[in-house]
Amino acid sequence: MDTKSLVKEKYGTAARQVSEASNAACCTPGFSCCGPITTNLYDEAEKIGLPAKAVLASLGCGNPTALIELRPGEIVLDLGSGGGIDVLLSAGRVGPTGKAYGLDMTDDMLALARENQRQAGVENVEFLKGEIEDIPLPDASVDVVISNCVINLSADKGRVLREAFRVLKPSGRFAVSDVVARGEVPEPVRQSMALWVGCIAGALEEEEYKTKLAQAGFTDISVEPTRVYDIEDARQFLEDAGVDVESIAPLATGSLMSAFVRATKPARPCCGPACCN
Repeated sequence: MDTKSLVKEKYGTAARQVSEASNAACCTPGFSCCGPITTNLYDEAEKIGLPAKAVLASLGCGNPTALIELRPGEIVLDLGSGGGIDVLLSAGRVGPTGKAYGLDMTDDMLALARENQRQAGVENVEFLKGEIEDIPLPDASVDVVISNCVINLSADKGRVLREAFRVLKPSGRFAVSDVVARGEVPEPVRQSMALWVGCIAGALEEEEYKTKLAQAGFTDISVEPTRVYDIEDARQFLEDAGVDVESIAPLATGSLMSAFVRATKPARPCCGPACCN
C-alpha cells in the first residue's frame, strides 16, 4: 500500500472513531489522537463554542492559528483540514466578511468537518475535497495558507509548497505547524510506513524545508522549534511501530521536533513611477 493510501486509511479510521466516540474517547488505549504530539495544543478559551468532536479530531502537532494574525475579511486555506478545528477558529478571526477553506482528501474527515461546521453554526467556511499537491482553487485566491502536521505526510512536499505559493495572493502568508527533522533521522525510522503516517518518518530536515520554500518562491522564511522530542517521546513512536526501541530511540532523540514554519509570497514587483519610493 502506498503512502497516500495509508494516510487515507489512518485518518479515515480516526474520523470514524471520533464520529462514534464519547467526548472521553481520546484517552482510550489505541485511539488515534492520543500521544505526545497531538495533546494540549489549544487553550481552553479557544475551545469555547467549538463542537466537542472538532476538538477530539485534532491530530496536529501545533496550533497554526496562533502563528499569525488573521485580519477581518481575509481568506484562509487550511491544507489537510481534518475535523475542521483550525478552519473554524480561522473563520471566527476573519469574521463574516472573510472566509476559511478546509482541504482534505478523506471522505470521512470531510463528513465530520461539515457536521462540526453545522453544529458550530459557522457560515463563512467551505470544505473542499482534494489533495494538497493539487489544490482546487485559482491562482492568487487566498491571503493565508495554514496547515497542522500534514505537509510532512506528503510524498511530494516540493509540489505542496509550490501549490501553496500559487494560490496565495502577492504578500500572502504561509504559516504552518509541522514535524521537522534536525540532522539525520535513523534509516529504520525513515523506512517505517507506520511512523510516516504517524507524522514522523516523512519529516523534512530543517534546512531542506527552507530550501524547498525558497525554490517555490517564498521569502522571509523561518523555522521556530516548539517542541524537541526526547527519548521517551521517541520510545512511544517506535514501540507503536514495532521498531527495536533500545537500538533506535537513543539515535532518534533530539532529531525530531514540532515547529512553526513561516514564509511570505513576495508582493508584485513595481511597474510604474508611483511605487519607485
